[in-house]
Amino acid sequence: MRQRQDRPRLLQAMLDVFSLRDLRGRVLFTLGMLMIFRFVAHIPVPGVDLAALHDLFDRNALLGMLDLFSGGAMRNLSIAAMGVYPYITASIIMQLLVPVVPKLQALSQEGEAGRNRINQITHQMTVPLAMLQGYGQLILLRNEGIISNVGLSGSDLLPTAAMVLAMAAGTMFLVWLGELITQHGIGNGISIIIFGGIVASLPDQIGRGYLARDQFSGLAVFILLSLATVIFIVIFTEAHRRIPVQYARSLFRGGRMYRQSGSTHIPLRVNTAGMIPLIFAMSIMIFPGTVASYFRNSSGFMGSFANWVENVFDVNAVLYWVFYFLLVVGFTFFYTMVMFQQQQLAKTLQRHGGFVPGIRPGRPTEEYFNRVISRITWGGALFLATVAIIPFIAGKATNVMVLQLSSTGLLIMVGVALDTMKQLEAQLLMRRYEGFIK
Repeated sequence: MRQRQDRPRLLQAMLDVFSLRDLRGRVLFTLGMLMIFRFVAHIPVPGVDLAALHDLFDRNALLGMLDLFSGGAMRNLSIAAMGVYPYITASIIMQLLVPVVPKLQALSQEGEAGRNRINQITHQMTVPLAMLQGYGQLILLRNEGIISNVGLSGSDLLPTAAMVLAMAAGTMFLVWLGELITQHGIGNGISIIIFGGIVASLPDQIGRGYLARDQFSGLAVFILLSLATVIFIVIFTEAHRRIPVQYARSLFRGGRMYRQSGSTHIPLRVNTAGMIPLIFAMSIMIFPGTVASYFRNSSGFMGSFANWVENVFDVNAVLYWVFYFLLVVGFTFFYTMVMFQQQQLAKTLQRHGGFVPGIRPGRPTEEYFNRVISRITWGGALFLATVAIIPFIAGKATNVMVLQLSSTGLLIMVGVALDTMKQLEAQLLMRRYEGFIK
């Protein structure tokens, strides 16, 4: 027992996890699925000039940032180049459609069967989104001279269809792996897949960005910025405002009715929106430059306008990051309010006999919640916007633009790590073991 107490808490928790047969099996299953993911990420789409593709990613900071999320699969144009992001896009679209479309809203209120049906629709939506995104990537690479035989006419049709179907199949395979991890492993499978891709690509990114260029001072600054960003993310991810709530209930004992009251609290997170505003803002910032790249070689006004748009939305331009900052703030408020309205906390409290001390139930309580969430969302919005522009700050501080510190990637990594640790913590506490978190 004394030897157990002398060990560091984290080390002892890991030993406890592997000493329990079912938890050990879940952890090893998760690691096995990640190994399969990494194997799939190295299966390339046929007909690609890999040397030219790598050179393009080294020259384009935005593509390098996107490659970080795919775990290097995009750099090799693997069948898993799109990762699980078409599925995430479909999930976000469904979240926004549920409160708007009456049929979807009715499905969401049908319990487990309704949620399964919405999940099925999300999977069906993922397939055309993956095919559309895959075709868009192939067209972009064709315009850069990286790949040929891409088009929808003549002899290019069959090779293009084969590549698009292979990339869509790779995405759906990764979604399936993620769901297997959720069912039989530890943590949220889709998040674990993204986490694995980001972690796997970091060593190569650091090697090409700093070590290959003897930028050891830049590497030191990069590490310090990374640690500061992680601490910053953990603080705001776990920060919340506690709203005190009291419940009044009646009990019948001995033929008499007694009124009892209990008190608890509702935690309102400062960063309710998570990383979704970053994804929304990044998608919008990428779109104009991508469209303009198709018209850059045009003559006259169209070509000049396309070049101007590309300069404005250049990832190395200050104006790009100013727009990015403002978009993240706006989307944070939008997404937080949409999600908060769906929860209907005031009605749920009133239905269960709960109330906020000093606030009348019903509409006054709803107005109070809206006031509180609006104020604390400013903290979450400024936090996400600051995290969003850290890549620009890191690039200027280290003077190495090949690798930019992906704050979105760090946000995903920290969030997934905290969520997985909490799940392991709950499993250990159920078995009367000490967990990771004190």
